[in-house]
Amino acid sequence: MSFSNHNIAISFCVLNLFLYVIVMIKADENCESFPTEIHVTKEEYDEIGSLVRSCSGEVTVNKCEGICNSQIQPSVVTVTGFLKECFCCRENYLRERLITLTHCYDPDGLRLEDEDHATMEVRLREPDECKCYKCGDFSR
Repeated sequence: MSFSNHNIAISFCVLNLFLYVIVMIKADENCESFPTEIHVTKEEYDEIGSLVRSCSGEVTVNKCEGICNSQIQPSVVTVTGFLKECFCCRENYLRERLITLTHCYDPDGLRLEDEDHATMEVRLREPDECKCYKCGDFSR
């Protein structure tokens, strides 16, 4: 086999390998929101910056998780010689929600029992819907 034919054979094998990888990556997309539990701590300060109370709790929130189709293929028009298309599982829509933290403590670490300070409401945003987006696309 001549040097030229050998290069063609290697190029053909590499191309087949890339096509195989592309086909394998083209598995079903599965990007969804799932519940997960996180620990939340929120501190409250007075007008001069002194700690008034610290509240915490375990909260179930939604997260995005899953698989999105991505691919890389040979290209004669790109500088690197490859065309990459990467997709990531991200939030499509966020919803705002009020949560109540029920473990509140004063600056000395004593549990607060009085009705006005024993709980704290906190606003958070969480994914309500998830979708595959082109990686690095923050324009939405």
